[in-house]
Amino acid sequence: MNNQKRNNIKIGLNVAVVKKEHQQSGELTCGIVKRILTNSPVHPHGIKVMLESGEVGRVQKILKES
Repeated sequence: MNNQKRNNIKIGLNVAVVKKEHQQSGELTCGIVKRILTNSPVHPHGIKVMLESGEVGRVQKILKES
């Protein structure tokens, strides 16, 4: 999946993330990537990012490439 590879995630990308407290329910939060927090090139649960709103979560879907 493209959300598991760090090189597919760019700052300014519109994404849907799952925050840690919503992992059980799978509730998604949409926003724009401000920072990429995962250092490894691949992560099985999705790349961890900080959104412009300050929320942190793992990318589940890339909504729109800019």
